[in-house]
Amino acid sequence: PDGDAVVTAVRGPVCAVLTADCAPVLLADPVARVVGAAHAGWKGALGGVIHSAVAAMQALGAEPSRMVAVVGPCIAQASYEVDADFEDRFVHPDPRSAAFFAPGQDAAHRQFDLPGYVLGRLSDAGVGRAAWTGDDTCADEARFFSNRRAFQRDEPDFGRLISAISLG
Repeated sequence: PDGDAVVTAVRGPVCAVLTADCAPVLLADPVARVVGAAHAGWKGALGGVIHSAVAAMQALGAEPSRMVAVVGPCIAQASYEVDADFEDRFVHPDPRSAAFFAPGQDAAHRQFDLPGYVLGRLSDAGVGRAAWTGDDTCADEARFFSNRRAFQRDEPDFGRLISAISLG
């Protein structure tokens, strides 16, 4: 998708994304000196933002196998309850996606593993090394903003996190 990722091979500019439960993804090829940032919510991750970011970096000389990526703080599976229709959006086009859903509190609900799904998309794109920070934005109120938490509390707005990368 256009607008959910930015890449550069120029020293100075900062690639950054704002999130509040979606997964921020920072990428780098240290050999080609190309970096990028992607905003990977469920729609973007499903729609190909990870592959688009990797392809844009390749156009600047990066090689996926040399890339390293970090998935920053985002909503974790224990906090991300969804319905069966949501799950079908992933599993219908790619049955392997079923691995990113666990049973919910009742038969009508599932728990979606967004960071795991994003890591899977990074692997599918050929990224050499990738890891998630392990931080759950929804569960850790003391450190992170959360769209879902604000919505559940009927709060009018919520803050955002910024994740950034640049060439030094």
